[in-house]
Amino acid sequence: MGLLSNRIDRSSLKAGDHIYSWRAYVYAHHGIYIGDNKVIHFTRGRGQEVGTGTVLDVLLVSSEPKRSEVPCPACAYNQEGHGVVSSCLECFLAGGVVYRFEYSVTPPLFLAKARGGTCTLAGTDPDETVIHRATYLLNNGFGCYNLFKNNCEDFAIYCKTGLLVVNQGTSITRSGQAVSFVSGPLAAVLSSPLRLVTTNIYGMTATAIGVYCASRWAADIGTRRDVVKLEVEELTASLPISVAQVVNASAHALVAPPVHC
Repeated sequence: MGLLSNRIDRSSLKAGDHIYSWRAYVYAHHGIYIGDNKVIHFTRGRGQEVGTGTVLDVLLVSSEPKRSEVPCPACAYNQEGHGVVSSCLECFLAGGVVYRFEYSVTPPLFLAKARGGTCTLAGTDPDETVIHRATYLLNNGFGCYNLFKNNCEDFAIYCKTGLLVVNQGTSITRSGQAVSFVSGPLAAVLSSPLRLVTTNIYGMTATAIGVYCASRWAADIGTRRDVVKLEVEELTASLPISVAQVVNASAHALVAPPVHC
């Protein structure tokens, strides 16, 4: 792995890895590899596009690779699967290649990554803890899927770190690739008024890049102050709602008003 790509060979996979695969390089699907050619991941499923309520949903679905109509004999995952599911590696990749999400990266490397959703400044817990969280959530769920607030990357990052955002009402997503969707256009918009104080296109470009990098930094789970460490059993005690809400750094999960998926 390096600056330009986190692509790895399948032979280097180990249980507890956070892996992902690009869907036409529009977005990436994330999951936790648990060994024995199995991946646990969080998905909205076919016909479950509850992420944005905008034309972006159409773009995401159209970018998905075509799946076989014949159910995979190796796993229970199929086209109708949604929520936390277990599948074989081949079904998870859907014809793509495997990438490993990086943890505990240095600040320069984090900012140098052109695309969000590939690394974090946060550290990871032991592999056995990661596998336990993923398996527990497979049996107990991870709430309602939402592209910007509770997606496959959020699921995998929680499994690896145990960190959860305290204020679920915040406008800043914790998902790196969701930040990429939002911050790219935002950077362009915010830099446009600054054309009056920049002398050329290079100044505007530098400003847009700065806004984009600042947004990624602020949203990263490793730099945020509005997060707590939450045991998976405590998290799922507050589901069937969307995601647990936490009242303070040492608090227990607090049940929020029901949200129907």
